[in-house]
Amino acid sequence: MTDRIEAAAYLNLAKPRGGDLQYAGSKFRLRGRLFDQGQLPVDLGWYIELDYHRIPKFDDQKLELELKPIIQKDFGDFSVMLNPIFEKILVGSEAKEGFEFGYAHGIYYRWMRALTPGIEFYGGIGMIKHPDPSKEQQHYIFPVVRGESHGIEYSVGPGFGLTRGSDRAIVKFNLGMEKFIGALFGPSSGWLF
Repeated sequence: MTDRIEAAAYLNLAKPRGGDLQYAGSKFRLRGRLFDQGQLPVDLGWYIELDYHRIPKFDDQKLELELKPIIQKDFGDFSVMLNPIFEKILVGSEAKEGFEFGYAHGIYYRWMRALTPGIEFYGGIGMIKHPDPSKEQQHYIFPVVRGESHGIEYSVGPGFGLTRGSDRAIVKFNLGMEKFIGALFGPSSGWLF
């Protein structure tokens, strides 16, 4: 939209066991930064997402809002990103509950644009007013490799659960064509948190 604000829409599809591919919901996102990179001691941004779930089998909360401040600081070739996450169910069985708190943090070594190793941390405590017991909380660590080549961005790595409530091991595999699509439909903003 501008050099400081971008918008995105996602179409979620699902293929239940034994069923056909079907529309499962949509996601709408606004993301931006407050100042140009390097103007403040830390780079600050924001992220707002509205998530609509059509099929209760996958998520019985019909409409969710996610708010995420984005905080980034570079130390030489290293980048540290802190992303506290606040989620609120707007329509669904838990709509009267407050905000849920989670996080998505990372430390990355900028080796090459196409190959950046890092470590990511994900998790959540549950509702802010009444957190889940620590044995039920989910917390993960992911050694990852991410990068960009020919307009395609990627992030991949195994994740390991750090608590009893976590899965033992999971895999992260994300592909994005943000800059590729921007080149097709107009100038790219040239920034990415």
